[in-house]
Amino acid sequence: MIKNFEQIPLVLTVPQVAQALNLGRDTTYNLVRAGIIHSVRVGHQYRVPKAALMEYLAA
Repeated sequence: MIKNFEQIPLVLTVPQVAQALNLGRDTTYNLVRAGIIHSVRVGHQYRVPKAALMEYLAA
């Protein structure tokens, strides 16, 4: 479990983002697919930069 900002990796998977936000996996995927949380697609997977997660939290 992520306890503080320094422990967050530079790039997160969607399940890691879901855990950090205390949201469900499907809800987090919907946020990513809708572009509400910015992400990068790598093959069939989404990766969320740490900066994008912080931007979402600040909004």
